[in-house]
Amino acid sequence: FNMSTTKDIREMSEVEIEKKLRDTHDAHVHLRLRKQTGQVERPHEFTQLRREIARLETILKEKKLAAASA
Repeated sequence: FNMSTTKDIREMSEVEIEKKLRDTHDAHVHLRLRKQTGQVERPHEFTQLRREIARLETILKEKKLAAASA
């Protein structure tokens, strides 16, 4: 799983961001399941995934607001 910079996300279309958001949510769910079975080697991935989700949601919201006011 690779992290996107804010700049990269802003260059994506809304559809691309929504797809990446779904993929990131899925990765987070799988990581939580692995945590419950004690298979997580890199606990810092939780923080990274949560921040990535927040970043994607924020930029998606900004794009939708911009489109609505345009």
